[in-house]
Amino acid sequence: MTIRKGEPWGSVGPLPPATVRVRSDAEVRGVIAAARAAGTAPPPVALLGGSLMRAVGGTGDERRLDGEVAILPVDVVRVELDDLETWCVAHVVARRTWWRGELVAVMNAEFLGSWDVAPRGHPNDGRVDVVEVDATMSVRDRWRARGRLPSGTHVPHPAIRVRQRDTFERSFDRPMSIRVDGVDAGVSRRLRCVVEPDALVVCV
Repeated sequence: MTIRKGEPWGSVGPLPPATVRVRSDAEVRGVIAAARAAGTAPPPVALLGGSLMRAVGGTGDERRLDGEVAILPVDVVRVELDDLETWCVAHVVARRTWWRGELVAVMNAEFLGSWDVAPRGHPNDGRVDVVEVDATMSVRDRWRARGRLPSGTHVPHPAIRVRQRDTFERSFDRPMSIRVDGVDAGVSRRLRCVVEPDALVVCV
């Protein structure tokens, strides 16, 4: 069940059996892809790095895994492009450049590296935060917004729109470069993201 305001999230206990230790969002994505290809549920993952780890309060200290850990359900996002279906645990970014043109970030985690892109986001609320930068936003304003990203104060801004959706779909006039959990996924004119609630268990 997705998190509800005022209710506890997850549990505390020893690391579950068969837990896989991962050090990046891309590694988590690989665990999910392998499980889906085999037709099985993904095993629990212990997060030792990445944006998802930061979003759920992890530190990356592997010694913590020897004792009691937080065991947390999180959502996974199915990502559909022109010629590819894959999965995302932290973020999908569609852009041509950072400095010109439209930009779309679909955030399952609050963070993209050191940037607090979706301050209201939560990886187990059954939704993604969709952050859209309008093509009209000037280079100067983008530079200023970039400086505010670490603190999450880049919004509100009239050229930046943030929405929460359980499903998001966009078509682009020209192909956009797509990165999924920090990995190049090629170019696509189509981007569709569908939240799969409670699809993964993570430990920190």
